Amino acid sequence: MADGSARKMGKRLRHASFFSGIGGFDLGFEHAGIETVYLCEKKTFCRTILKQHWADVPCGEDINDVKSEEIPEAEVWTGGFPCQDLSLARMGARAGLGGAQSGLFYRFAELVGERLPKAVVLENVHGLLTSHRGRDFAIVLKALDELGYGLAWRVLNSKDFGVPQSRRRVFIVGVLGDASSAGKILFEPERSEGDPEESGRSGKKPASLFQKIVGNPRKGPMTKSMAHCIYAESARHTGTDWSRNYVWYPDGRVRRLTSSEVERVQGFPLGWTLPAGMSNDSPKLESLRYHAVGNSVTPAVARWIGSRIAQVLAPVASTSKASR
Repeated sequence: MADGSARKMGKRLRHASFFSGIGGFDLGFEHAGIETVYLCEKKTFCRTILKQHWADVPCGEDINDVKSEEIPEAEVWTGGFPCQDLSLARMGARAGLGGAQSGLFYRFAELVGERLPKAVVLENVHGLLTSHRGRDFAIVLKALDELGYGLAWRVLNSKDFGVPQSRRRVFIVGVLGDASSAGKILFEPERSEGDPEESGRSGKKPASLFQKIVGNPRKGPMTKSMAHCIYAESARHTGTDWSRNYVWYPDGRVRRLTSSEVERVQGFPLGWTLPAGMSNDSPKLESLRYHAVGNSVTPAVARWIGSRIAQVLAPVASTSKASR
């Protein structure tokens, strides 16, 4: 799976993954030439999918039970820690880092402190930035800063990485003792050519991406060219509520996206979440697949971050090995 460039140079980095889900970080990082050597995921279905794709990689279950000495040596750790208590899509007040799910960040930080990997990457919904008026975000930054990590953070949208889904997530990169490298990973020095689409100079407001329709207008199916964020854990969008993302036909039929369609919208290979030897003829399996993809990290975004980590940190890793 991995890109050959880092391997040829003899500078392939190793990656330990926490809150792994179905392996969005891991798939993206492997395409960037970074080897996954450890996984950790509590949900049984997701562990089944991880085992299917990384059969020889050890996989912890509950992060609360993981001992730091069990984790193989890895230069990069990632943690897409649970977002349920932070998301703006939740109805009512957000529990933030005081919630039972998102509060697992503290255990992740403890493990980081015991092993001090060279780099740490965190991912969460952009609601982390405003939870408790920004205090939760400040807690995350302070925890990593006190461990000695130089930090950078940025909101990235999956639609900017060739994925047909508007999905904004905040990524935090920490590099041990090196804020400059953290910034180099998340921010490009080069200037892009800009958006070639028609601007508002003529006075016309450009059409929303969500208004563009693709499909066969005579026979169907049809859908929006850009999906709204597929998020499976909110009160409104639970995997059975498809009020924003749906498929329709000229005869009036309407249906939700299937788990296989959601895989493609999120940028996973077709069938990634289908357990080996099983057919997708069970509503329960369909729901499990849909939810797992909705909670995952977009592999294309992870690949971009992994490629930048490899560019910045691989020479450092090579030098440190040579000095031993």
